[in-house]
Order: sequence, then structure tokens, then C-alpha cells
Amino acid sequence: MIKNIAPRRWALLLGGLACGSFGIALMLRAEVGLGPWDVLHQGLSERSGISIGMVSILVSVPILLLWWPLGERPGIGTVINTILLGFLIDLYLHVLPVQTWLPVQLGQMLVGIVLMGIGTGLYLSAQLGAGPRDGLMMGLVRRSGWSVRLIRTLLEVSVLALGWLLGGSVGLGTLAFAFGIGPVVQATLWLVGGRPAEMPMKREP
Repeated sequence: MIKNIAPRRWALLLGGLACGSFGIALMLRAEVGLGPWDVLHQGLSERSGISIGMVSILVSVPILLLWWPLGERPGIGTVINTILLGFLIDLYLHVLPVQTWLPVQLGQMLVGIVLMGIGTGLYLSAQLGAGPRDGLMMGLVRRSGWSVRLIRTLLEVSVLALGWLLGGSVGLGTLAFAFGIGPVVQATLWLVGGRPAEMPMKREP
């Protein structure tokens, strides 16, 4: 029940979402490439005229519908992740300037990746429900019996290709994200809770 959730878990969830969304906004303003899902969100945003944060929320809805046949069930953290992450991205984008000097762009990209990784590790450590995209990945892993690495790769290559076709930003930041995000998430999970990055989360009753 919500009333029985410890304050520390709320702090991990909300702090993680605030940190991760700021990292996404930094990468968007750096304009040197994004992670696969954000390439898709940006492409859809540019095609539709809807803000990228709102696109992130809207894309989460059909992803969550795919959870049910896969046997996944959302937690309170899933709902909060779905709504708050997109809202915060749009909020940060209103105050962050676009960078045009390459050294600053590259530095901001790296900081963005680190903050995204830390944010993901924090909200996963709260164990209040995976985000829509992480839950889809774990549902496919459990149903198929394939490895997390393989399923994650297939998902991200697919959304990256679609996002690129829609006009999303693919570049050095995309490559840096692919190699950098995993180690940062794993290190954060270890520091916060001692749980390996690929261990499935407990479901919130």
C-alpha cells in the first residue's frame, strides 16, 4: 500500500526521476545525439509538433498496454514515472539554452549521460515499479527466455532506427549513451542498494 512506503523509497524514486529527466534535457540541448528512446521521442515530436515531454508520456501508454499480455503489472512508481518524467523534461527545456560550441556540447552530453544513469539507478533502487520501457524489456525477457542484453539491444536498435527515420538526432551522443549508460546505472544500483543492474525488481503489492 502507498501509505506503507518508506520515505527513503519515495526520495529515491522522485530524486531519480528529477535527476534522469535533467540528464535527458541536457543531452537534448547539447544537440550531439540522444539515447535510442529519446531519438524516437524527438522524431515524433518534430513530426507532430507536440513537446518531447508530452510525446514521452503518450508513447508510454501503448507500451504499458503491452505489459498485460507479457504478465507485467505496474506499480505506483510506474505511474509516477510515466507522467512526471515527461513533465520535468519539458520544464527543464524551458530554462536550458541550446549549446552551439562543440566543447560545451560534448561536456554537456557527458554530464547528461551520467545524470541519466544515476537517475535510472536511483528510481530502480526504490523498487516501486519499473518505468514503461524497462517493464516492457523485462516482460519480453521473462516470456522469451532470452537475455536482458539481447532483448534490450533488439528494442533499442528498433526504436533508434524508427526515430532516425522520423528525424531524431543520432550522433556521437548516441554512441556515448550506448557504452556509458549501463556502467553508470550499475554503479548507482550498487552504491545505493547493493543490487546488480540486471536483477529483476520486486513487484510492489
